[in-house]
Amino acid sequence: MKKIGFLSFGHWADHPAYKTRTAADTLLQSIDLAVAAEEIGMDGAYFRVHHFARQLASPFPLLSAIGAKTSKIEIGTGVIDMRYENPYYMVEDAGAADLISGGRLQLGISRGSPEQVIEGWRHFGYETAEGESDAEMGREKAMVFLDRLKGVGFAEPNPNPMFPNPPGLLRLEPYSDGLSDRIWWGAASNATAVWAAEHGMNLQSSTLKFDESGKPFHIQQAEQIRLYKDAWKKAGHEREPRVSVSRSIFALINDQDRLYFGQQGKGSDSFGYIEADQRAIFGKSFAAEPDQLIKELAQDEALQEADTILLTIPNTLGVEYNIHVMSSILDHVAPALGWR
Repeated sequence: MKKIGFLSFGHWADHPAYKTRTAADTLLQSIDLAVAAEEIGMDGAYFRVHHFARQLASPFPLLSAIGAKTSKIEIGTGVIDMRYENPYYMVEDAGAADLISGGRLQLGISRGSPEQVIEGWRHFGYETAEGESDAEMGREKAMVFLDRLKGVGFAEPNPNPMFPNPPGLLRLEPYSDGLSDRIWWGAASNATAVWAAEHGMNLQSSTLKFDESGKPFHIQQAEQIRLYKDAWKKAGHEREPRVSVSRSIFALINDQDRLYFGQQGKGSDSFGYIEADQRAIFGKSFAAEPDQLIKELAQDEALQEADTILLTIPNTLGVEYNIHVMSSILDHVAPALGWR
């Protein structure tokens, strides 16, 4: 059994083929999509975060709105770039969104990925310390965020406050119990997956990772997940970890599906550079008739290792079509693979 969610990048553009012409279209349709996804039995609604782009950026207003209009579906991110964040303010935002949703927040964070602008985090007022890389800064902020999520007091109270304080040092409010166990780290390498396990975070592994062996993408990703699970066990954490992988999967049910995605299933893994000196491997998309799709997905080792699958969706095609895409997987593919 696996949890199945969707992952939206939240694109918009003034394009005649798009259902999302504006930022408002994307935000409001994202809420509608999460509500409809819950109704058909999807387990999660996840959203990517990109700055300086016509895509979803500030996640907490959206997550809170979805939390208020749904009751069961998990809501989360995949991922928030910690280089841009104030971890203290983020604790408050995350705590509020989690309480509004009744404890359904699954927050994916990471040190960040290639950006739309040069060192965009500097425009948000952040600088690296002397000798520190931006990746190190992102991980350090993540550690502060995790520590403050525990709800332990750390701030000296004012002896003459506007309102009475409880005894002792003060913590950030609102505090949401259990949220610290629902933080995920987006890892592009084996080493950062192990690091995430050591620090008690769940693992998000997307449709790309650094090419560390030359093997097919799904095999490298499966190896990454196994290293993560081994590190989690060695760290002695009491709870069981969760692992998600992202996939572009389209069941070709009708002519519209074949028009949109009929050629995508003929592709294969590809290679590129997401950093100047680091080769990356990108997993292929899956698009086929359900019977063929089932055969192909059954050979994906990483899917077997993960407990959560995030289906990357074409949000620009609108709510109705994306619900069709998700329903096709739930009805025609998931049962045969034992996911349901």
